[in-house]
Amino acid sequence: MQGLFFTGTDTGVGKTWIATLAASHLRAQGVKVGAYKPAASGIEDGRWADVDLLHEAIGGGFPHERICPQRFDLPLAPPDAARQEGREVDAGLLRSGANWWNGQVEMLIVEGVGGLLCPLTETETVADLAADLGWPVVIVARNALGTINHTLLTIDAARHRGLDIAGVILNQPQPPDPLDRSVPTNARAIAGLGQVAILGQVLHAADDLLPPDATATIDWSQLAGEPPP
Repeated sequence: MQGLFFTGTDTGVGKTWIATLAASHLRAQGVKVGAYKPAASGIEDGRWADVDLLHEAIGGGFPHERICPQRFDLPLAPPDAARQEGREVDAGLLRSGANWWNGQVEMLIVEGVGGLLCPLTETETVADLAADLGWPVVIVARNALGTINHTLLTIDAARHRGLDIAGVILNQPQPPDPLDRSVPTNARAIAGLGQVAILGQVLHAADDLLPPDATATIDWSQLAGEPPP
């Protein structure tokens, strides 16, 4: 089973949206794809929206509890949300939940929580889980003023932990500010200073993921990797 690990430069940058686009593209190519979010926090109307979106993107067919085995009500980092409920995050399940998909699908899209250094347990961050799973990391960044710093910090943190960076995707989770002159220049700065590939950009509310030259499609299978033995 191949996999890709989607992380973000912050909360609310559109990780789930980008992960669902990748899953939908893979399905359209005939790849049997699964989705895994190790933990989710924040419930609305009795549902975890991210889990529902991932479930839909892979075409259903798999239980929600396999897509996200650990779900908490409050919109906090998982260990804090769990503590409010008198629970704790199961570190073993974070990993075994991903392993369950082996043999079920050809490709697993993993979506982290918050940013790369967001706590997953009392002693571990998203980066620790990404390192253990061993798949290349796709960094989702907000295409707006300030993203250069946030993205370069995330790149540095990933490399410091030995993570393989597949590339960066710039997303617009909110309508663009007409006064923000950084949008056309962010990609070049991040690519140059971070020495990283810009895989593509997504306009606000768009369902197309455009590569920088807008003439090719992203080959997710080529970017993906197999976990270490």
